[in-house]
Amino acid sequence: MTPAGARTPYGARAPYVPYPSFTSFVKARGPVLLRAARSLTANPSDAEDLLQTALTKTYVAWERIEDHRALDGYVRRALLNTRTSMWRKRKVDEFACDELPEQETVPGPDPAEQQSLHDAMWRAVLKLPDRQRAMVVLRYYEDLSEAQTAEVLGVSIGTVKSAVSRALGKLRQDPELTPVR
Repeated sequence: MTPAGARTPYGARAPYVPYPSFTSFVKARGPVLLRAARSLTANPSDAEDLLQTALTKTYVAWERIEDHRALDGYVRRALLNTRTSMWRKRKVDEFACDELPEQETVPGPDPAEQQSLHDAMWRAVLKLPDRQRAMVVLRYYEDLSEAQTAEVLGVSIGTVKSAVSRALGKLRQDPELTPVR
């Protein structure tokens, strides 16, 4: 082990640590303080940065701290103050301006065309036989499953499948719905 301030075999200086008690404090209480920092931020990386900043402030004030038994409280207060400062300095992306920007409107479908399509579809459904019409209405207008439709009508699921298939075939052949395709 190289003494603090001495040169390592590679020529670099060993880190200078004037407060070995600070190092032992960070090693002993670091995980607990990191959990406290994580409770103040949503991002784990931000929590690590917050703790590092609070520990730096603690290190700078190490000689002024009289009661080293209250270090946890001191660091927690530094965490809270640092987080509050970061929150106050956050970047604001909204700027006041004299005119409101124009809203880009995406043209939606024409309500008249939608109503016309709805009416044509309903007229085509009304042309279906009663049993097929009931199954189509329950499946697609009431949004029931095949099993639920079968239960409501008192038929088998296979009957619902075949009847709905025939009904959709008839709807595809309806001349009023031809422009829709």
